[in-house]
Amino acid sequence: MLNSRLSTKEILWQLGDANASLLIVEDELLRQTKIQDVPMITFSSLQSSEQRDFTISKMWNGSRTITIMYTSGTTGFPKGVRQTAGNHTSSALSSVLNLGLTEEDSWLCTMPLFHISGFSILVRSVIYGMEVKLYEKFDTKTIVDEIRNGTATRMSVVATSLRRILEEFEETETVAHPTFRTMLAGGGPVPDDFLRRAESRKLPVLQTYGMTETSSQTATLSSEDALRKSGSAGKPLFFNQIKIRDTEQPGELGEVLIAGPHVTPGYIGHAVDRDPLEDGWLPTGDIGYFDDEGYLFIVDRRSDLIISGGENIYPAEVENALLSHPLVKEAGVCGQSHPVWGSVPVAFIVLSGDVAEEELDMHCGNYLHDIRFLKLIIL
Repeated sequence: MLNSRLSTKEILWQLGDANASLLIVEDELLRQTKIQDVPMITFSSLQSSEQRDFTISKMWNGSRTITIMYTSGTTGFPKGVRQTAGNHTSSALSSVLNLGLTEEDSWLCTMPLFHISGFSILVRSVIYGMEVKLYEKFDTKTIVDEIRNGTATRMSVVATSLRRILEEFEETETVAHPTFRTMLAGGGPVPDDFLRRAESRKLPVLQTYGMTETSSQTATLSSEDALRKSGSAGKPLFFNQIKIRDTEQPGELGEVLIAGPHVTPGYIGHAVDRDPLEDGWLPTGDIGYFDDEGYLFIVDRRSDLIISGGENIYPAEVENALLSHPLVKEAGVCGQSHPVWGSVPVAFIVLSGDVAEEELDMHCGNYLHDIRFLKLIIL
């Protein structure tokens, strides 16, 4: 799954790294990009092709890689994460054992499908036989109507999208339908104010912790514990294991390590020789602790990671784009708090000549998919 928000250069890099032999692309996106090096089939040509019957000859082996998602590590260089049939199945089973399932369940999906949070909704729907309502864009009013009218029973959000949903509920002075069961919140902690407001609107918010390398959820906090355990990611789901490196007592900080059948077996492309595991455990790069009741708390995402509206922004990627300009001598990027997006990137740059900010914006646009919130400070 490729991120449609990436620049053509970024997409071409990922296609080359994955050694892709064929690209299936939506017609409109084909017109927006300039990809010529990889054979392509459009969605419209697939839909108009002849339908043929087939017989399943054998089942996929659980260790077979069936999806690849590119994600940046702490260095900012994208890695193609392999996700096997077993990874996806384990993740879906651990989720349903935690959340439950009814015949009336309908998952409202507004998350990007190039994110594991979005794609895992589709995987679960195939395994459970559950309806999914797939949105091309985040439409707050329509989404609230679905939740209010009982036509959707579950949804995945980040704090930014939850805020927009809450504001719409509050403006209309309405509450969620009694059949709405789960607002699964990832991408960072949800503020206590949001949790209280959600409770008053009958929206059960379950905070969760996971990553591309774990095929979505690893730990989830129940809505009943949301305020009592504010800031917690909950407890490990079935089959999953979490421990804190080099700690013995509750409250001790350390790197979060994860093990289980949902963890990737490895990478492809330039990172194919890199083993993601250490003695069977996945080092996450996140710092956290367990409290005395066994609830996981993530204190800090990777020290250089910026989370903006649920999106991961890696300073190294922005710095590399700025430094590719011939008149930029030095560049450093960090996060700055923002009332809407949580955090936004701020770049400190040293120039060797006169460059207009608009020119740097245009230059970065050739390398980065979204620089709307990049604040430049010229030293």
